[in-house]
Amino acid sequence: MKKATILGAIAGDVVGSIYEFDAHKSKDFPLINKRMEFTDDTVMTLAVTDWLLHCPGHNGQSLAKRMRHWGGKYRWPMGSYGGMFGSWLDNDSMPAYGSWGNGSAMRVGAVGFYCSTLHDTLSVARTTAEVTHNHIDGIVGAQATAAAVFMARTGKSKQEIRDYVTQQFGYDLNRTCDDIRPGYRFDGSCRGTVPESIIAFLDSTSYEDAVRLTVSLGGDADTMGAITGAIAAAYYGEMPDELYDFVLSRLPSDLKAIALEAEAKFQN
Repeated sequence: MKKATILGAIAGDVVGSIYEFDAHKSKDFPLINKRMEFTDDTVMTLAVTDWLLHCPGHNGQSLAKRMRHWGGKYRWPMGSYGGMFGSWLDNDSMPAYGSWGNGSAMRVGAVGFYCSTLHDTLSVARTTAEVTHNHIDGIVGAQATAAAVFMARTGKSKQEIRDYVTQQFGYDLNRTCDDIRPGYRFDGSCRGTVPESIIAFLDSTSYEDAVRLTVSLGGDADTMGAITGAIAAAYYGEMPDELYDFVLSRLPSDLKAIALEAEAKFQN
């Protein structure tokens, strides 16, 4: 097993990449498949990571520049970008557009690894959401995900994470993956994916199990994989060697450099 932080989010995205539009209602699938690739979730996760590591002050303007830089460089990743977000990437003057989609939650994992207090985690997570996803649901989705990552990496129990997220954000986490799976379908909203992604972590016994559970729900598998994967990596602190190496092999050199720089910083 290899230690992992932000690569937990990226691996979840990569594993889920081939199931986003091909729902798999079971944990029984190959963890590694040559068709798996990084998607927009990884590009934006690493854009936020780059911003955290290299843009002092962490304001929305500098974040937007980083997101547009990386989104422009990797404009057509596997799965592409949502229509409104793609328009935002291509128009430097386009403001936030009130999105409640789960894009704010899938890119926020690094915030929970980077920040030193829960208060700062919530504040910075809000900033990462508001550049595009300034609807309250988009903000809450980012904050809930980042808070779960922060709490997981700082030694909080699963019950403490469940209680805090439920009380602070109003998500119903008193379900199991077995409860959710039969009737669950693709959902691109924060409200319809973030609670389920957190539950996949809460139900899990390991990093690998968490990713298998979130994919098995049959929803927005790559994005849910990024959300669950970030929290699971923060909690378990490691992932299978072969998955770690496979995911790195899928990243181009510049994105890999950011991921490895973050791994070195976040593990200290």
